[in-house]
Amino acid sequence: MPGLDHGAAAVAATASRRARNTHLLSPGAVRRGPERPNRIRLAPGKGADPLSRVEPTAALSPVPTAWRSRFWAAIQATERLRARHRLGDLVALAATALALALRLAVDDVLPPGFPYLTFFPAVILTTFFCGLRAGITCATLSGLAAWYFFLPPSEGFLISAQSGLALAFYVFIVAVDIALIHIMHTASARLRRERAVTAGLYEQQRTLFQELQHRVANNMQFVAALLTLQKRRVGDDPQAAVAALDEARVRLETISRIHRRLYDPDRINLPAGQYLQELCADLLDATGARTIVCLVEVPPVRFDLTRLTTLSLLVVEVVTNALKHAFPDGAGGTITIRLEATTPERMALTIADDGRGIPAGFDPDKSRSLGMRIAQGLAAQLDGTLTYAGGAGTVVRLDFAAPAA
Repeated sequence: MPGLDHGAAAVAATASRRARNTHLLSPGAVRRGPERPNRIRLAPGKGADPLSRVEPTAALSPVPTAWRSRFWAAIQATERLRARHRLGDLVALAATALALALRLAVDDVLPPGFPYLTFFPAVILTTFFCGLRAGITCATLSGLAAWYFFLPPSEGFLISAQSGLALAFYVFIVAVDIALIHIMHTASARLRRERAVTAGLYEQQRTLFQELQHRVANNMQFVAALLTLQKRRVGDDPQAAVAALDEARVRLETISRIHRRLYDPDRINLPAGQYLQELCADLLDATGARTIVCLVEVPPVRFDLTRLTTLSLLVVEVVTNALKHAFPDGAGGTITIRLEATTPERMALTIADDGRGIPAGFDPDKSRSLGMRIAQGLAAQLDGTLTYAGGAGTVVRLDFAAPAA
């Protein structure tokens, strides 16, 4: 029978589809088609940066997403027009006049009962393009025009049960339309603000990541240079090798303390004077110099992280050298750190002690002291010059470029 034949064919087709689906889902029956290329590519110019944005190709971008993007772009494009209220009032007046003219033109061909046919689109479009104020203006003028010309009795602002119900219906519809469009505009503005904040946070995170990479590379380079300098001092003396490694360890521990202080989020806005005071206190505690006093006289100036790190390392080298050589046999004394502006573009950092002073005829350029060589290199990084003066103690003066205002 024809009906049974068609039913059997349908059952067979259904069974065949289920069999194919079962075959495709079974572990042992996976068909290997041609491999599809990866549809994700990195944004150009970003390289292998882990924070680089990933751009999907057109094959991965669904059509609804593209239409949504165009929709929000259109809303954003009306923002300037919505900010010009007087122009919006003129547009509302023109839209009302155009809707009235069009409604009068088609009045003869329309059946009774469509007084607001052309006014609803005018209110919606005016609100969308010109904003809340223009939409309310257009709705008010359109309602009055429809009431006067098209609600019975015509050509008058007379109220009846029928016209009152029609007016209430009109007020409800336009109020809902205007409210929805206004809410949409508000949501669009909030979305743009959130996107701007997200973009700023992304850029800040990317910058911090690059800064972290730069810091790690600089630290590794500093460690390598420090070990190279220590290697030159070792020679074939095993005792000198042990002393050199111990000195390198102390310097690396000092660098570690400096970086912990520099990158502590709670101390990121700490003034340079207070930071150097705490750094010197750490050095005195680490060396056990309980008879030494460290005074810091620094104005409330702030440096960027790069300059503050370099300046801190230089202060550590000079103060450590003073603790080791200026006060022998546990003698007491004072180390004074002073920072002052010599010109609007230059500053001077002075580190003075009242210890036994440097030897007569001392030439820092010919010295083989590792600490002095490191200090000279740090001064060069600050675009500065380092000078030494003897007498009643030792005075080390760094003249360097002032931070940008």
